[in-house]
Amino acid sequence: MRYRWAVLAGGTAAAAGAAVTFVTGLPVLAPALRDKFDLSLGEVGLLLAAAWIGSTATLLPWGLAADKFGERLVLALGLGGSAVCLVGAAYASSFALLLVLLGLAGASGASVNSASGRAVMQWFGEHERGLALGIRQTAIPLGGLVGALAVPAILDAGGTRAAFLFLGACSAAGAVIGAVVLRTRDRGEGVAAGSLSTTLKDGRLWRLCLGSGIYLYAQIAVVGFAVVFLHDEHGLSEGAAALVVAVTQVLAAAFRIGAGRWSDVLGSRIVPLRYVGLAVVVGLVLTALLARGPLSLLVVMLALAGGLSMGWNGLAFAAAAELAGARRSGASIGFQQTVLSAIGVAAPLLFAATVSATSWAVAFLVAALFPLAGWRALRPLRAY
Repeated sequence: MRYRWAVLAGGTAAAAGAAVTFVTGLPVLAPALRDKFDLSLGEVGLLLAAAWIGSTATLLPWGLAADKFGERLVLALGLGGSAVCLVGAAYASSFALLLVLLGLAGASGASVNSASGRAVMQWFGEHERGLALGIRQTAIPLGGLVGALAVPAILDAGGTRAAFLFLGACSAAGAVIGAVVLRTRDRGEGVAAGSLSTTLKDGRLWRLCLGSGIYLYAQIAVVGFAVVFLHDEHGLSEGAAALVVAVTQVLAAAFRIGAGRWSDVLGSRIVPLRYVGLAVVVGLVLTALLARGPLSLLVVMLALAGGLSMGWNGLAFAAAAELAGARRSGASIGFQQTVLSAIGVAAPLLFAATVSATSWAVAFLVAALFPLAGWRALRPLRAY
């Protein structure tokens, strides 16, 4: 059973390879891409939504494929395809072509979510699964940390082309790690009969996915736009603003592990998930109040709000897998991630539009309403 820790490490590393691009790589590149293609803030929002658009269409099919064919094959094929698309993005000659390639990269790379999550679900028992999936979900902030630290330096040295080649290499490395390390524990069981229809008819899963999914709006508002906000409103360089995002990733990793362990001790994923939602509300309200305030206080609160806004995902991930059971875990995780991805498509577009119509402070305040609504929606599930 010691091999389960290798599965956890391999799945986390593979997911981190993809997260380098989609968590901070693209947001850090956004100002440079805006200048290169002469984009409006709305078009920047579309740029950040492109990968979410692609993944929305494929997350559930990837989850079903992981149940049927195993995690190793699904993860390796998906991340390998994403790497190819990101290399292509390095040579994109127009904004339209860049959007297409980023959409395809998101569609292909989405395989890592269900594949790595299902692998961890299979190898860890109920009383340690919250911690294990919390650690697995640190892949997002860890990959984000790498992107926040490495991409600005690569951008300065070689421009957007070198940065996209680096992002492609990270996805390729994730594909190799997953192919080498992951091994399916329940090979031969196959996908559960009626997996898709049963998953889609589960009212508890719908409530969980929608209730926790709208927390994502807060995450995108803070993490996705922090570099543009600090650069445009407070004059920070892309590198300096990216350091703030890097701190959010460190905090997010700690919050995900801590929340996962807390849920194991409580025997509940939903109770801590709701408390995290309230903490995100407070963080965003304070960020809104400080949007024009002293920069030293603003960056501290922005980093804390960003970390909190990413601290919930492991809990929702674990809850979705456990509601469905082991044999449908790939499908349930795929469904949960599909809901998140659909929200991820709309969130940057809506947030950018809100900023353009009002102000950054008002937009952050509006963003606080989303985790508040999610906290309320999850109340009927608090027994889980």
